[in-house]
Amino acid sequence: MKTVRTLAQILYRTVIVGAVTLAHLLGPGTTAAATPPTIAAASNLRFGLEEVAQTFLRDTGAKVRLSFGSSGNFARQIRQGAPFELFMSADEAYVLDLAQDEFTIGKGVLYAIGRVAIFAPAGSPLKVDAAMQGLRLMVKNGRLKHFAIANPEHAPYGRAAREALIHAGLWEKIQPHLVFGENISQAAQFALSKSTQGGLLAYSLVLSPPFSGQGESALVPANWHRPLRQRMALLKGAGHAARRFYQYIQQPPTRTILRRYGFVPLDGS
Repeated sequence: MKTVRTLAQILYRTVIVGAVTLAHLLGPGTTAAATPPTIAAASNLRFGLEEVAQTFLRDTGAKVRLSFGSSGNFARQIRQGAPFELFMSADEAYVLDLAQDEFTIGKGVLYAIGRVAIFAPAGSPLKVDAAMQGLRLMVKNGRLKHFAIANPEHAPYGRAAREALIHAGLWEKIQPHLVFGENISQAAQFALSKSTQGGLLAYSLVLSPPFSGQGESALVPANWHRPLRQRMALLKGAGHAARRFYQYIQQPPTRTILRRYGFVPLDGS
């Protein structure tokens, strides 16, 4: 019986050690048949991040599942237990608040600085310019009917749009004509589909393929609104694939992709 018990103990310890070794090799939060991690990403990242995800798959063989929406809504969902593994916010304040309440692994890192552009679809009477003189004229002569921005209550690009309109002295007069998108992607769709005569949008979306040849745009001066400091952080329980993607985004080739979509480079990259 003593020999049997000893053999059983050896087998048990072998299984446990093997399981621990496999878990170590796979990384935290993963299994041999792990499902792709879900990434909560600000809507202005849609096209740039989709390209990054494709290169990540090509380079590593790992997939990620991208979910796009407003940063404020994602922050609320994370607090309610949404199963995201990485949060890429358009406003770093949401990440820092989550970090303070220990929903994230540390404070994360800045990955981009966003810009705002005024856009008018082809055929719109709105003449776009950086100082918004064309928009001012349309408001003054009563020709402006609808103008799109993201909801400033929970969308960082909506807040930036509001700040830019306040800086231009247009906020009070333009409010009756504003059409709010739930997030910046929806606001962009309103403008692109000609449901509105134009909008203040994320420059990254204006540079994306669907907008090519579809209208005119101009960059709003960066000092007309608070900087759109975009921060990301891993969430508690993030697995190996999410951690690899987090590191991948910080590499020079990925930053080159983001630069093509109008994001201001960081650290001179």
